[in-house]
Amino acid sequence: MKDGDVRPPGPRAVHLCIDMQRIFSSEGVWPTPWMDRVLPVVAEIAGRHPERTVFTRFITPVHPDEMPGMWRPYYRRWAQATRQTLHPDLLELMPPLKALSPPATVIDKTRYSAFAGSALSQYLNERGVDTLVITGSETDVCVLSTVLSAVDLGYRVIVVRDGICSSSDEGHDALLTVYGRRYSMQIEMAEAADILSAW
Repeated sequence: MKDGDVRPPGPRAVHLCIDMQRIFSSEGVWPTPWMDRVLPVVAEIAGRHPERTVFTRFITPVHPDEMPGMWRPYYRRWAQATRQTLHPDLLELMPPLKALSPPATVIDKTRYSAFAGSALSQYLNERGVDTLVITGSETDVCVLSTVLSAVDLGYRVIVVRDGICSSSDEGHDALLTVYGRRYSMQIEMAEAADILSAW
């Protein structure tokens, strides 16, 4: 799909915003430097249809042993991100997004993919959603895992190129190439301005 040539998301579309939380901001333990830059873009899309927006939050365990398998050494390495140490406010959405909920919906998750062990699938199925307009953090971690899950489930997936961010420039750039080329039949790329004009 060429920029500026975006088919309208349609009446059964949802804006799915991944993990735009304070823990990933400059004040958090997993800072994503670009978040400040994309936040106004994400807030504008969410503000267009807040009642059709879902925000996910990545919720860390209280203790590493609550998680299975290789998540345990991961959270031993990142003990400062566990809830026994982390200030709970850092798990909240960024303030401009938190202000939109309600009517926006918040769904918590404990894995990279928003579909893994969360209420997301049920929420989307109950509403007959067929299209996901995806923004959020990080391009090459939780956004990647969620996008591929959505593709597997058959959703029309639109990734907002200037509405996603990462702590790795290399990872971000590589994934934009993968999204736009390797999965070109199943993942559409669009600029926020084009989404806003079409939706």
